[in-house]
Amino acid sequence: MKIIVTGGAGFIGSHIVDACLKSGHDVEIIDDLSSGSAENVPQDVPLHQVDIRDTLNIAPIFKTFQPDAVCHQAAQLSVSRSVREPLLDADINCLGLLSVLDAAVSTGCKQMVFASSGGVLYGDVSTPAPETAPANPISPYGITKWAGEKYLKFYAREHGLRSVALRYSNVYGPRQNPHGEAGVVAIFCNQFLDGHPARINGDGKYIRDYVYGPDVAEANLSALTLKKAHFREGEILSLNIGTGIGTDVNALEKNVRTQVEQLRANAGEKQSLPDPEYGPERVGDLRSNLLDPSRASDVLAWKPTHSLAEGLEATARWFFERKGSF
Repeated sequence: MKIIVTGGAGFIGSHIVDACLKSGHDVEIIDDLSSGSAENVPQDVPLHQVDIRDTLNIAPIFKTFQPDAVCHQAAQLSVSRSVREPLLDADINCLGLLSVLDAAVSTGCKQMVFASSGGVLYGDVSTPAPETAPANPISPYGITKWAGEKYLKFYAREHGLRSVALRYSNVYGPRQNPHGEAGVVAIFCNQFLDGHPARINGDGKYIRDYVYGPDVAEANLSALTLKKAHFREGEILSLNIGTGIGTDVNALEKNVRTQVEQLRANAGEKQSLPDPEYGPERVGDLRSNLLDPSRASDVLAWKPTHSLAEGLEATARWFFERKGSF
């Protein structure tokens, strides 16, 4: 298959590119590098440095490459930034999506996989939410992801574009940007490697469902290659991608700190890391969010293969090996 990955130089997108290449697919990337990095892109994969909202330059890429499928990862991904700048959030996450959708259908593309967010769509939930749970986004970011799924349904009905919306829980792993407002594991790793305490918003009793980035990439690969028989005419498939296991930020901080301290000890750095510092609550944060991934298991034959401990160890090691480069 010929696949375009928007945001393919970013954290999740680059892992998807790797998974597609490993399976023998032909891949091109669209990424403006506002948060992604060219270092994440394999040398033999074309990278088009274009903003997804730039319709005049997006269309020719699709026309030339003629993709069979599109994996749309490019987005404004910070909840707190969406609260501060809802116009920007809507511009990127809605108009940018429409730019990509129009380019796709104009060139006969048959399948779209969209990075949605179960981490914000269901609101506060204390037990793993299935896809049938009512959508209750409270942040502009969540609202634009919900609107994105509605646009996908419109394009499925009007243009026959088969679409899968993957509703991610909290994704973490190697290549995550530690300098943004999203990605707490990456932020903690970076703070610890600098010898600084982790900074925790509020009381730290915010429960999240953490899923490892390369596992999420495998879910995308399965969705990109999903057979036509799985789709109903005029409908989209919405699937939760998570573990169903909750971890609060306080426990996460301790786990990441333990991993980094072990790496530092192995390298001869014996000094223990400081305890965390607590700051004010962050606007728009949910107290608890968990996803039920059983439907993805049924439809995609997908399950996460890395435990939280395994994923955190791999992530901490990746950051440790690149200490000083961030």
